[in-house]
Amino acid sequence: MKANPKNDIVLVVDDSPDALSLIHDTLEQANMDVLVALEGRQALTIAKRIRPDIILLDAVMPNMDGFETCHALKADPNLSSIPVIFMTGLSDTNDIVRGLEAGGVDYLTKPIQPNELIARMRVHLNNARLSNNAQSALDSMGQFLMTFNGQGDVAWATPQAHALLAKARLTSAWQVEHLAPQVRSWLSHRPEEGNRLPLQELDYPLTLKFLGYTEQSEALVKLEDGDRPLGPELLKVELGLTERESHVLHWIANGKTNREIAEILEMSPRTVNKHLEQIFPKLGVENRTAAAGVALRIMTRESA
Repeated sequence: MKANPKNDIVLVVDDSPDALSLIHDTLEQANMDVLVALEGRQALTIAKRIRPDIILLDAVMPNMDGFETCHALKADPNLSSIPVIFMTGLSDTNDIVRGLEAGGVDYLTKPIQPNELIARMRVHLNNARLSNNAQSALDSMGQFLMTFNGQGDVAWATPQAHALLAKARLTSAWQVEHLAPQVRSWLSHRPEEGNRLPLQELDYPLTLKFLGYTEQSEALVKLEDGDRPLGPELLKVELGLTERESHVLHWIANGKTNREIAEILEMSPRTVNKHLEQIFPKLGVENRTAAAGVALRIMTRESA
């Protein structure tokens, strides 16, 4: 027996009872679960407690209007990927631009046509799933990856990157006061792929490595741990090798022969071979090619 697919959860934010009733009925007929909020602050509270798959947002509301609400949603890393569709009576071009600049993926003017609304929602829900699947794949790879918007704010980060930020005690206040200005200035100079930004005003050494831009025009970077060992020291720590063994394996991974390694490390080729005889069983391999492969996987993972 196949389990029933999970219904999409929609948060509708509107202070008009008539609009809420119409949208509620339309969404329920489309087999969607509906959450309702009457204004922005209430919507943020609900979204944090029960994360919706998509949000339908009116622009004109008391206390916190739709534009402010959308800005707040996009500023929260846990909510920023939720697609927001503005659904409002404001039809002026400036209002449409304002809604899209606030982070909305679409803008519908009232009166709403139910079939058009559902069709647009299906498109944005599918796009969000594709994006979330891609991010989940990156998460599972154990990469220290992050994205930043043009203002230098963190748009998204893998769990590994969040953990490293926590390890460095990089608080929300520090991100606003120090990280964002540094990243904003760096990005304004259009860094090339591979360029690095050592973060300043931070006790723990962290560096950002520029990887390119996403389809959302966000900068994709790798967060590098300045305290993490590299090269032979990394192999020593990761593989439980001795000092000499780690250096021998490092040069094996860099394509050096026993004779070349002997000259570099000032030992005899016979001693190099003896070290390899100790290294192979520790790595669970039988030859230098396989040993080099193990070393390269570790070294590439850390430098990617």
